[in-house]
Amino acid sequence: MQVSVETTEGLERRLTITVPAESVDTAVKSRLQQLAKTQRINGFRPGKVPVSVIKKRYGQAVRQEVAGDVMQRNFYQAIVQEKINPAGMPSFELTKDQDGEDLEFVAKFEIYPEVEVKGIEELEINKTEVEITDKDLDNMMETLQKQHAEWKEVRRKAKKDDCVIIDFVGTIDGEEFDGGKAEDFRLELGKDRMIPGFEKPLVGAKKGEEVTVEVTFPEDYHAEALKGKDAVFQVTVKKVEGQALPKLDEEFAKLFGVEEGGVDALKEEVQKNMQRELDQTIKAETKESVITALIEKNDVAVPQALLDQEINALREQAKQRFSQQGGGQNMPELPADLFTDNAKRRVSIGLLLGEIIKQNELKADEDKVMEMIETAASAYEDPQEVIDYYKGNEELMQQMRNVALEEQAIEWVLEKAKTSPVTKTFDEVMNKQA
Repeated sequence: MQVSVETTEGLERRLTITVPAESVDTAVKSRLQQLAKTQRINGFRPGKVPVSVIKKRYGQAVRQEVAGDVMQRNFYQAIVQEKINPAGMPSFELTKDQDGEDLEFVAKFEIYPEVEVKGIEELEINKTEVEITDKDLDNMMETLQKQHAEWKEVRRKAKKDDCVIIDFVGTIDGEEFDGGKAEDFRLELGKDRMIPGFEKPLVGAKKGEEVTVEVTFPEDYHAEALKGKDAVFQVTVKKVEGQALPKLDEEFAKLFGVEEGGVDALKEEVQKNMQRELDQTIKAETKESVITALIEKNDVAVPQALLDQEINALREQAKQRFSQQGGGQNMPELPADLFTDNAKRRVSIGLLLGEIIKQNELKADEDKVMEMIETAASAYEDPQEVIDYYKGNEELMQQMRNVALEEQAIEWVLEKAKTSPVTKTFDEVMNKQA
C-alpha cells in the first residue's frame, strides 16, 4: 500500500492510497469462488457452477463490494501509519479500478485541530457566594403554602396575586373584533398573561365595578389583524378571590412526606433542597463563566464534521422538547443557522477541555463520580434505588465519569485563574431569569 498525504485547505486532508492489484484480485477471486458454491444457475448442478460463469454474471458487482471493503480497510491502516486523527467520516472516490491493475482511491476528510490552551493564569472569573437566610426560607415556605392554597371570594379591592372573574368586550375604533369578548374569565393578577397594560387598571377594582382598559396590541401579536392596534376593553368585575393559605402545621408537613417532626422537620428538608439547588446553580454559573473566558482567550478551528454533528444533536433536542409539548409531528425541519453559534461554542469548549484533560493526564475521580450520583439521587424518594440503578448500568456510569472529568478540568482552570468572590442573595441567583 502506498499513501500520499495532501493538505487541501484548513483542516481538510486528502489521502491518495494505492493498493497492489494482487491484493484486490485475490479478494475478488475468493468471493467469486464462494458465490459459485451457493448460486443456482440453470444447466449446472448446485455447487458446480464454473467461476468463469459466476464472474460473467456477478463480476462487476463483486468487484464493487471488494473495492468498498478495500477502501475502508486500507484507509484505517493509512491513518494509523501516517498518525492522522480524523474528525468525522471520510468521503471516498475510486480513481483507478481495473482488473489486473493497482487500485487507487482518494479519501477526503477533516482532522482534529492542534489545540493549545493559552492564558489560563490571565483569566478573571467571578465566583458567586450566597448564604441562605431565614427570610429566604420563610419565602420558600410561603411559596409552598401558595401551591396548596384555596381560592375564596373576598369583599375588598383586588390586589396583586388575587384572582378576578370578569366579563369583557373589546373594541377597535368603536367596533368589536373577533376574540375580544369573554364571560366569566378567570384572571390571576400579577402573572402578566394578558396584553401588556390589561391587568394594571384591575388592581384596586371591587366586585360589581366596571373598568375601562386601554391597551395597544404588540407588533408581534399572533393575530395579524390586531398587531399594533389600539383597543378599548369594557371590563365588568364579577368577583374577587384571594388565596387562603393553609396553616403551617403537622398536617401541612405531611403533604410533603414529612411524617415526623412537623414544621421544623419540613423546614430542615426544604433548606437542604434549597442548598442543593443553589449549589448546582452556582456550579453551573461558574462553569459557564470559565467556558466563556476560555473561548474568548483561545480561538479554536472547528472541523465542519464535528460542527454538523453538534448541529444535528441540538436540532434533535429541540425536536424532542417540541414533541413533549405536543407539537412534534407537525414540526418543520429547523434550519442549521438556528444552532450554528451554539454548536460551534460547544465543539470549541469540548476541544479545549479535552486538551486540558490530555495535557494534565486527568482521570475521572471515582469518589467524585459517586458523590455526583448521590447528590442527584437525593432529590428522589428512594435515593438508594437510584444509586443502585446507576451502578448497574455501565453506560450511565461512563456518562457520569465524563461529566466528572469535565468538572475536574473546570476546577483545574479555576485553580490557575484569577478568581474574585461576588456576594449575591439567594433570590438574585435562583430567580435571575424572572
